Amino acid sequence: MNKLYFLLILCFFISCKKNQKDTLPKIKKALPAIVITDARTVDIDTALINAYKSETLKQFYLSSDNKTIWGNIKKRTYILSQLKQSDELGLNPNDYKVKKMDIYEKQIDKLNNKQLAEYDLLLTHNFEKYVTHLYEGKLNPKFLYRDWALEDKDLDINTALVKSFNHNTLDSLVKNIQPKSETYIQLLKALKLINSFPDDPISTIESKEKIVLNDTNRALINIKKRLLYWNDMSGKDSLTAIYDNKTFESMKKFQSRHGLVPDGVIGASTIHHLNFSKEKRKHQIIANLERWRWYPNEFAENYFIVNIPDFSLHVVENKDTTAVRNVVVGTSKRKTPVLTSTLKSIVFNPTWTVPPTILKEDVVPAMKRNRNYLKNKNITIYDSAGHEVNPANWNINKPRSYRYIQKPGYYNSLGLIKIMFPNNYSVYLHDTNHRNYFERSNRSLSSGCVRVENPLELAQHILDDSKNWSKDKIDTIIARKKTTSIKITKKYKLYQWYWTAWSKKNQLIFRYDVYDLDEDLYSKLRN
Repeated sequence: MNKLYFLLILCFFISCKKNQKDTLPKIKKALPAIVITDARTVDIDTALINAYKSETLKQFYLSSDNKTIWGNIKKRTYILSQLKQSDELGLNPNDYKVKKMDIYEKQIDKLNNKQLAEYDLLLTHNFEKYVTHLYEGKLNPKFLYRDWALEDKDLDINTALVKSFNHNTLDSLVKNIQPKSETYIQLLKALKLINSFPDDPISTIESKEKIVLNDTNRALINIKKRLLYWNDMSGKDSLTAIYDNKTFESMKKFQSRHGLVPDGVIGASTIHHLNFSKEKRKHQIIANLERWRWYPNEFAENYFIVNIPDFSLHVVENKDTTAVRNVVVGTSKRKTPVLTSTLKSIVFNPTWTVPPTILKEDVVPAMKRNRNYLKNKNITIYDSAGHEVNPANWNINKPRSYRYIQKPGYYNSLGLIKIMFPNNYSVYLHDTNHRNYFERSNRSLSSGCVRVENPLELAQHILDDSKNWSKDKIDTIIARKKTTSIKITKKYKLYQWYWTAWSKKNQLIFRYDVYDLDEDLYSKLRN
């Protein structure tokens, strides 16, 4: 009996020990030791480190036994030069205490031990902040936008810095930590390019009427000045108020750079883009650099990428663009979300269930005016038990108690096809019954989903199986008007992203900021 009692006590003790172990915090993997070769090092008072209230900084200096590490003038000079020139990467030198560190550096031989420790902490803290900003941006989009869902980027900054410090590869760290995308690289070139333009005391251009070739309009004098300034018009010009052939051809170049229809007709959209100053365009470039740092650094092998402000979709396979489509995106009230996902299936002949927002803002007001509104659109009303409801018996006071489903067909709101991918916004890529929308230059017209031009050809491309999914086979499925779902076997990532500026062949490229995000983001970056 005593033995049994002893065993019970022992088991209880072991069980308690096990629970205690499970509740202990996990200790991070220790950093490699910092190799210090400098003649002069000083101990850093932990109170100075604690004043930063940074666990990262505490952990970093544990690997140097709380001693200063930046005694090497080459390493210090490199860091200071990077932070001073951080504006060349779209960052703000004022975020990194550059002026304060410059004072310390100029008095380096006169600094006492405490001042040397303070300077060392400033160098480490601000260089780590700088590298982190280059990797994942200064701001977190999750705290800025409700309709952005990007994968988290995680950087072990201490390990990265210690390794680079020990191997004298701080320059490689700065280079490799940044996005690898060609668009990001071209954005950096765009920032350098726009900085080369002189200051522009811009005069606002106003014209109530469209201006076409051979028109005479006083606004053309300032329009010509803007075309000369942005290098869309070359040489000199008499700056007359006549819309001549030279100005007409230059205007088409300007319109093409801004994603407008290059028809030479000067309307409201063209005037809007002409009235951007150099400084505003620079803000736009800096905002876009920040966004690219939020995005994943590496692309998948095969992917779809939608640039929302450019109204375009590109299919890229093995670094080669294999398909390009015009798209329609959400309005400013019903934005297309920014997200990263994976394509899962293609649905031919989809039905369409009216979503809550469209029900509230479109359907209910229309039904109040005309009870046959839904019937005319081939939409059937169902009650909670799944029974069809006659529009005459529809309860105007309880519109959410029904389901509203549109049958498959050429005029279905989703068109003939939708492409599904996991997301929290109930959006997908799909065809449309408004196929004329693709002819417009501003295609911010949908309720959040992305409508794709010529999607059946795209479906055949995705399925990539000429035997089982030939054009004739797909046409046969469409003709049956029966909803058919097909799994996508080839792995494609989907990137729905937002960028409004880049450069190409030493030319600045801009797009209309459809959701008015650029200037607000720039303001937050500089505050």
